[in-house]
Amino acid sequence: MEEPTPEPVYVDVDKGLTLACFVFLCLFLIVMIIRCAKVIMDPYSAIPTSTWEEQHLDD
Repeated sequence: MEEPTPEPVYVDVDKGLTLACFVFLCLFLIVMIIRCAKVIMDPYSAIPTSTWEEQHLDD
């Protein structure tokens, strides 16, 4: 008696692409949450100091 040959494994391209996009979206969301949290914790660090030095008030 011969053993049955195993079925070939088919990769679902749509499912793989959807999963890859979902993982990329989750990573992007995590990076944006961390970036926004840093800005909320110290909002003035995001502003370059050169903009404050360049302003001249004509009083």
